[in-house]
Amino acid sequence: MTPLDWAVMAVYFVAVIAIGAHFTRRQHDAADYFLGRHSLPWWAVMFSIVATETSALTVISIPGLATRSDLTFLQLPIGYLIGRIGVAIWLLPGYFTGDNETAYSRLETRFGPATRKVASAIFMGIRALGDSVRVFATAIPLAIVTGWTIPTSVIVVAVVTLLYTWAGGIKAVVWVDVMQLAIYVVGGVATLVVAWTLLDSPADSLARAAELGKLRTFDWSFSFSTTYTFLGGLVGGALLSAASHGTDHLIVQRLLATRNLPDARKALVGSGILVIGQFALFLLVGTMLWAVGADDPNLASDALFPTFAVAQLPPGVAGIVVAGLLAAAMSTVSSSLNSLASAATHDFYAPLSRQREPKHLLRVGRWATVGWAIVLAGGALSFRSTDQPVVELALSIASITYGALLGTYMLGGLRRAARQTDAIVAIGVATASMLVIVLVKPWVFANLAWPWYVPLGTLITVGVGVLMSAFRITPQAS
Repeated sequence: MTPLDWAVMAVYFVAVIAIGAHFTRRQHDAADYFLGRHSLPWWAVMFSIVATETSALTVISIPGLATRSDLTFLQLPIGYLIGRIGVAIWLLPGYFTGDNETAYSRLETRFGPATRKVASAIFMGIRALGDSVRVFATAIPLAIVTGWTIPTSVIVVAVVTLLYTWAGGIKAVVWVDVMQLAIYVVGGVATLVVAWTLLDSPADSLARAAELGKLRTFDWSFSFSTTYTFLGGLVGGALLSAASHGTDHLIVQRLLATRNLPDARKALVGSGILVIGQFALFLLVGTMLWAVGADDPNLASDALFPTFAVAQLPPGVAGIVVAGLLAAAMSTVSSSLNSLASAATHDFYAPLSRQREPKHLLRVGRWATVGWAIVLAGGALSFRSTDQPVVELALSIASITYGALLGTYMLGGLRRAARQTDAIVAIGVATASMLVIVLVKPWVFANLAWPWYVPLGTLITVGVGVLMSAFRITPQAS
């Protein structure tokens, strides 16, 4: 890293904190802090959604996947787009009916307050666990570049992200996301161009990649054990996206911050189109890393891209790429902090304390943001590296509860006889089942590929809820 690279990174950090400071004075109450008073333009929310769901996992893991395999991961985001279209048609209208402060307010309307608390608690628990992995992933490139230890890198990322999130709320988070998306996309394109120029004969390299199957995009086989197949990407990707973008408060919070339902739909579907292009870009970066011989067998796949950036990119460009890696991670972490604080404040603190005064909830929300920053940093510090790419690990963790959350919404819409007890039992059974399936891997599901986790969890939730409601004993009138 040259002085120019460090200067680029310094400018990035200053810009991030400046945006947070700019929005500090505009935070008058909880409606400003958590929902931007429903005034954010749809295109900014669209870019923010893409930046939020990307994180460092995409930027460091996806190139590594392509370097050591092929392009079949791209089947998954095709399913993502289908899932978002479904959410835009069937789920989004309900969020714009009434005054929904979080994604789980709607469950309270349909089932009752206990269901809202259970769903929100599950969201917070798994979100905190999954984003601890993301913070750890961010520390990998930062440690490679700076020579710092992983714990030091974790603390730096957590503190800087906390500063602008605490100060500016959701508006700062969204506008910083827009800037961060631009930075890491520029970094990806720059890496692609530099790697291309390092090849003696790009045409020959691509022909060899095609010959070895490195450019294979579709796997038409029918298999529940192969990780990336067309059917698994279509079904698993669609339901994963429907859960993450239709029931996860991390994304729903952004959609609620738009001006109206049509704007929310444009932001959501548009993000699905953009994310396909983004995954294609970083998969091609991985193919280029393979072509230039950057696949060091002594390195974990997640370390290939940041190592190449530091070693091969020209001064200034390396700084942009590293800033992009940090930007991708910080966009997700900041979003998590704000959404976790929102859920804790509105789903738990407000109903339990019976405090509804907006300025008071703003103060509570800011303290909750600090508390969740400590939790995420602590979780990242306790994490240990594995051979599994962190993008797959984080998505597997999220899939533990995504099926339960999506299934609960589907149960409410499909089964009019379902009541609060049915929903809570269904969530509990599905979550417990998926914990065993994902973490213990019993022999029946030992080889089940992770894209099928959400469909299985959804099926368990709906099935248990329907059975509970069907066999409920109704007292007879005397």
